[in-house]
Amino acid sequence: AELFQTTGSFKYRGATNAVQNLPAGTRGVVTHSSGNHGQALAKAAAVKGIPAMIVMPASVSPVKKAAVIGYGATVVESGSTSTEREAVARSVQEKTGFVPIPPFDHADVIAGQGTAALELVEDVPNLDAILAPVGGGGMISGFSLAAPQTRIFGAEPTGADDAAQSLAKGELVRLEKCVSIADGLLTNYLGDLTWPIVQARVERIVTVSEDEIRAAMRLMWERMKVLIEPSAAVGVAAILSDAFRDVDAPRIGVVLCGGNVSLDTLPWQS
Repeated sequence: AELFQTTGSFKYRGATNAVQNLPAGTRGVVTHSSGNHGQALAKAAAVKGIPAMIVMPASVSPVKKAAVIGYGATVVESGSTSTEREAVARSVQEKTGFVPIPPFDHADVIAGQGTAALELVEDVPNLDAILAPVGGGGMISGFSLAAPQTRIFGAEPTGADDAAQSLAKGELVRLEKCVSIADGLLTNYLGDLTWPIVQARVERIVTVSEDEIRAAMRLMWERMKVLIEPSAAVGVAAILSDAFRDVDAPRIGVVLCGGNVSLDTLPWQS
């Protein structure tokens, strides 16, 4: 239940690990993020006592942007695609000399995210499998390395299914555009570090529709009383989907990756 994690998502694990491993004298950090990694890095940098600059899409959830600012970081707006955010982040890095901490394609970030899987298999030693939503692949890569004896499954929105396509084709696929209410998963390609791990260790990636995501989110809110965000609902939707019914894994750990959702506009109201 990573929605109860500091900053409201699993991202604080990787951001903290990366920031704590920075060399002495680091002037600051910079990243690009659709929200959760930005919040996590802002908080981790504040704990470390160094400034952070977070490049975020102009369309980012207001609650996520407000949280980044609340943690003391500076927000720099950019376009909506990963490519646009990365370009702006590089420009900020060149101007400031800050150290880049990317949201997923970073060894310390991947290792930090993997600690969630370590805790999960310690709590439930006889798990058959772990399922995690996939954006850039940092979380699922960390899980794959931290729980090498456990089957690993992923979940993606159909409108942002680059990882599923990559796994099916056996080569890295880059999407021109990603569209989904699961704003934390709108990364249009896996990273140089995460793709080989996903290809080697992830058994299957299930894709789910926007209606399935909404239904899963509503189920968790109304029946389980757990306020997850759409990206976390992707994993729940995958477990409930027909595409997953043939998986022989009775005990599956589903990671609820975050709970940073704005109550001003609920997904099922659109």
